[in-house]
Amino acid sequence: MKTSSGINGRISPNPTEASASRSDDGAQRPPRTFQTGRQIDVYRVGRRTDPGFIPLAVEDLEAKARAILSAEAYDWIAGTAGRGDTGRNNLAAFDHWRIAPRMLCDIADRDLSVELFGYKLTQPLMIAPIGVQAAAHANGEKATAAAAAALGVPFVLSNVASFSMEDVAGAAGPGPRWFQLYWPKDPELTVSFLERAEKAEYTAIVVTLDTQTLGWREQNLQLAFLPFLRGLGLANYLTDPVFRKTLPRTPEEDLDGAVEQYLQGFSDLSRTWKDLRFLREHTRLPLLVKGIQHPDDARCALDQGVDGIVVSNHGGRQVDGSVGTLEVLPEVVAAVNGRVPVLFDGGIRRGADVFKAVALGARAVLVGRPILWALAVGGQNGVREYLMNLAADIDLTFALSGKRTLADVSQEDLRETIHVTGRS
Repeated sequence: MKTSSGINGRISPNPTEASASRSDDGAQRPPRTFQTGRQIDVYRVGRRTDPGFIPLAVEDLEAKARAILSAEAYDWIAGTAGRGDTGRNNLAAFDHWRIAPRMLCDIADRDLSVELFGYKLTQPLMIAPIGVQAAAHANGEKATAAAAAALGVPFVLSNVASFSMEDVAGAAGPGPRWFQLYWPKDPELTVSFLERAEKAEYTAIVVTLDTQTLGWREQNLQLAFLPFLRGLGLANYLTDPVFRKTLPRTPEEDLDGAVEQYLQGFSDLSRTWKDLRFLREHTRLPLLVKGIQHPDDARCALDQGVDGIVVSNHGGRQVDGSVGTLEVLPEVVAAVNGRVPVLFDGGIRRGADVFKAVALGARAVLVGRPILWALAVGGQNGVREYLMNLAADIDLTFALSGKRTLADVSQEDLRETIHVTGRS
């Protein structure tokens, strides 16, 4: 079993296990653990101007990113379907639950690790597939992959990335990585993507089911910005030998022609559950489906032999007015009944969100938009800093709630609320 490194999910404040240090005035400092070390580091950095310092509150981080990004880029990342109700529902769903912390529990030696498909994560945290990351920063997915790899956090590369899966794998080195597939209409192109992902040492395939076509995204439509029309986010297509052989002229000679070919072959709207067998037959890697929002769909996916389920509504970008993902998580977990891992994606911002998702049955969570805000503000270092802050917040939330391991957490640690104010 492989184990991630960098973010230390196992914490022990015992001075014999975590060495203490002394300040400039000779005073003894606490051992450098997440519950003390990361906080103290942030307090020290915050006392001076530091170009590597990023805002800790996600809301402030987003505001800083918005000031940096073009209007088109910001709205592409932030945009949701229609009026934006689903995006807001994702956040409000967390306010439906409250944590009930327990006191005087032995939390001196904690282990928040979890195993997924033979790989041991030190925390139940991954980076969600996010396309066209060069809209946020010139180094895009390569910067995100490098930051994640340095901390041992698995990331999922979007099919519509700014750089090819091979180039991103090179930036990640031995870091853990999965590949997300937007399932093309062309079976031969589909197989090519799967084979390339295996060869580039991606260790799982995540097929997104909720984006057979794009939702009605008013923010993006208002500015008439679709990056794919400009050839952005198409690196995996433009470098694929199967895709290229379908073109009368190369993308270098006729980019518009390649874009049109991509648009025409993006997906097959006639597919049904039985078609998942094709993917199952053409990859040896674990196969997960992303976009599950109903327990019956989870059962259908299991019937087709998938290895994992990601409860997600695409960050609210597809169907306006649909349920927040945390609302349906318990139903999906119950339907799956432990047969495969259930992962959660939708509105993760802080450690408390991770705690609640785990308490409701998620094996691990995926974080999305905050990664792009951190990337826009600080590039690779920004992503690294955000992940370090989130990891510290996760550890502290579990510790202060009286929990040593993920197995210690259940829905019994939450209380449902009647009045929900919601977040924006």
